[in-house]
Parts: sequence; structure tokens; C-alpha cells
Amino acid sequence: MAKIGKTQDKGETDGHNRRTARQFDEGLQEARRFDWRETMDNKSSNPRYALRLEPEETQKRLAVLIDADNAQASIVEGLFEEIAKFGVASVKRIYGDWTAPQLVSWKKVLLNYSIHPVQQFAYTTGKNATDSSLIIDAMDLLYTRRFDGFCLVSSDSDFTRLASRLREEGLTVYGFGEKKTPSPFVSACDKFIYTEILRTPVIQAIDPTISPEKPAAKSNNKLPATTVTAEGKPPTVLPPIKAKVPLDVIAKVIDDISDESGWTNLGPVGNNISKLRPDFDPRLYNFKKLSELIKAYPNNFKMEERGSSTTGGKALYVKNTKGK
Repeated sequence: MAKIGKTQDKGETDGHNRRTARQFDEGLQEARRFDWRETMDNKSSNPRYALRLEPEETQKRLAVLIDADNAQASIVEGLFEEIAKFGVASVKRIYGDWTAPQLVSWKKVLLNYSIHPVQQFAYTTGKNATDSSLIIDAMDLLYTRRFDGFCLVSSDSDFTRLASRLREEGLTVYGFGEKKTPSPFVSACDKFIYTEILRTPVIQAIDPTISPEKPAAKSNNKLPATTVTAEGKPPTVLPPIKAKVPLDVIAKVIDDISDESGWTNLGPVGNNISKLRPDFDPRLYNFKKLSELIKAYPNNFKMEERGSSTTGGKALYVKNTKGK
């Protein structure tokens, strides 16, 4: 009898296990069907699934490497504002000999912008060891495969090969340097921004002794005592940027990508100009946008606003009219 009882208990246990497994399978199948219905239904009332269905906006992960010996601290605010247009600065490093007095201005802004300083002593007089340290770190970061692009902040042509190597790996390279930057380094970058347009703007403070109807007397190229920067500090006196608008390049790009009627969307125009001239920037010519620059030359270009069938908004179209 004991043996029979044990057999019955075992049978009941096996039956219970089979029922439990069947119920689990049915529950799993139902959950899958529910998940499929929620995925197909964009108006789901379940916030957990609705949140998952929202398109995730991905931004480029960028590594920002600054050569402190060839960049000025006055660009730091405009620099990171510009980088934010391209992606997220996941790594921010600056290289230099921090025992040298000429880097004092950089020391004051490192903490405010969470920039990690990398110390590199000069091995010999007249030789810059900072470049090698930056290049080695850039290659280490490259092989982590965690980044979509690099921002190289320097006016030194020694980084030309580095920029080319990063692009060979399929990464986007943004260069930042002064107008004196050699053209090989500029051309090696996907996009190059001149740092003169990133410096802290000069603000003319109001002097109560000067009447609005009476202009102030001209100074002999000296800054008045009321001239300050946006941070309340004396500004760096810089020579004005003298640049000629490349109208021929703009016209050629428009002609190359336009349809049979000569019209093309303005968006691809800017992208193609940057491919030909990585340093092209409307701000170099005192225009905030490419559209403003083109509108300023009505004898060369014609622009009109059209409805966009894909988004329902408005789109700008441009046509080259010079010599036609």
C-alpha cells in the first residue's frame, strides 16, 4: 500500500508539473500576442509599451581633444556650443605642459567645462611633445569603437595625418583652428571651423557721459575703458577676418545638383559646399545662415519658398541666375 501511495503521489506531482508548464507556455504566448498588439497599436494606453515605442533620438558620441599650445582659452564657450550642434562631447581632454605660465588662462576654465587636463612635459627645448601625447590618446580612443567622431582643436598641421587616419576608419572629424591653420589640416577634416568666430563677443558698455545724439570721439585704435567682454573681462584685440565670399563655388554646387529647371533644395547645397570646402562657414562673411548669404546676392541667385510634401512644412529652393 505504501508503494501504491508513493506512485499516486508521483503521478499527481508529474501532472501538476505538466499543468504548470502548460499554463506557463500559454501565458508566454499570450504575452507575446499582447506585445505584438501593443507594438502595432501606436495609440496604446499602456505607458510602459508606449514609452518603448517612442523613436530614440541618437546623437553622435564625440571625443574632444584640445592642443593647449595652439588654442586660446577665449574660445572655450563658443567651442562647446559649436560642438553641441554636432553631437555629445563624451570625452573632453586638453594637452599641454601645465607647469608653463602661458597656460594659466586655460587653468581658469577647465573645471567650469569639465575638461580633463593631460600633463606632458617638454622633453627638450623647442620641441613640442604635446602633439605625440594627443595622437597616441586619439588612437587609443579610436580602437575602443565607442565614438562616432573626433573634434581636434589646434592650428598645427602635425595633426593632418591623424585626421586622415580617423576618417579612414569611417569617423567624422571636426577641426577647430585659427585662420593661420595650414590648408592640409583643414582639407583633412570633414568640417573645419575657424575659432575667430567662436570667441567671446565684445560688448560696448553704455557710458552716461556720451549723449545718444553725439557720437563718441574716435580713439587711436585703443579700447575705451567701457569696453568689456560678455564675462566682464577685457577682450582680446583681434584683427578682422577678411574673407571673400566664394560665389563661384556656391554657383557650381547649385548647378551640379539642380534639376533640369535649375532649382535645388537649399539643404543639400550647404552639405556639398562643405565637402568641397571644409572651412566654409557663412559666419565668416557676417551671415548667420547660408540662406541669408544667398539672399544678399540677388544678382547671382534666386530663392523661393515652397511647400514640402514629406513634412508639410516649408522648404527653401535656390537657383543660380548669374550669366543665365
